[in-house]
Amino acid sequence: MNPKFIWYELMTTDRSAAIEFYSKVVGWTAAPHPGSEAGGAPYMILSADGRGVGGVFQLTDEMTSEGASAMWLGYVGVEDADETAKRIQAAGGSLHMGPADIPGVGRFALAADPGGAPFYILAPKPQGDPPPPVPPMTPGHCGWHELHAGQGEKAAFEFYSGLFGWETVREMDMGPMGVYRIFGADGVDLGGMMDKTEQLPRSVWAYYFVVDGIDSAADRVRENGGTVRMGPMEVPDGNWIIQASDPQGVVFSLVSPRR
Repeated sequence: MNPKFIWYELMTTDRSAAIEFYSKVVGWTAAPHPGSEAGGAPYMILSADGRGVGGVFQLTDEMTSEGASAMWLGYVGVEDADETAKRIQAAGGSLHMGPADIPGVGRFALAADPGGAPFYILAPKPQGDPPPPVPPMTPGHCGWHELHAGQGEKAAFEFYSGLFGWETVREMDMGPMGVYRIFGADGVDLGGMMDKTEQLPRSVWAYYFVVDGIDSAADRVRENGGTVRMGPMEVPDGNWIIQASDPQGVVFSLVSPRR
């Protein structure tokens, strides 16, 4: 089995406001991670139908003054965080944190690809039998992963395919915008890669969370202080998407099989 994204983390400047926003827009519930309450703001777990999807991390003033940005980040599950971290660096990527242990969870590192897009790796600590995978396009879960590649999608794919074994499923010609490469693993489509546009300040991964009905979700974004930046628009597979930002300015995307 090749590595896949297994967790999503919102780094935000206002944890309580962000949780309220996403609970209304996506439908997540939130609860503190056991043992994280001591010594400051607890790490909050976001769940869909009782199953953990991601977490919310409160950025401190010190972190932001040192350059930390409010954003969504994804975790790719790996067998060995230390070995993977070495391979990331050997392939031209960089390490920003770790590898280090998260007590009771596993061993992780914060990395960036050669184009500068950040992502986590996590070697989870065994927790018994894993739950069955959720069906594709299950509301509340991540339905698509999209890399806007600062080094170009071809070079980016070479990096990630060498690192994680991801495969090209198909390529779509977008004209002046270049190629949109759909990648997958173990017979499952995982997302797409494309060249970063000049309008984007940096290379980044975008995460598309599944909702039931894109128009009503766009209304909820606006009603709760967010901004719809693009869409709704239909994509080639028949799904509908929007790109939005939350009240703290963090960009995220939503996807639905129906308008």
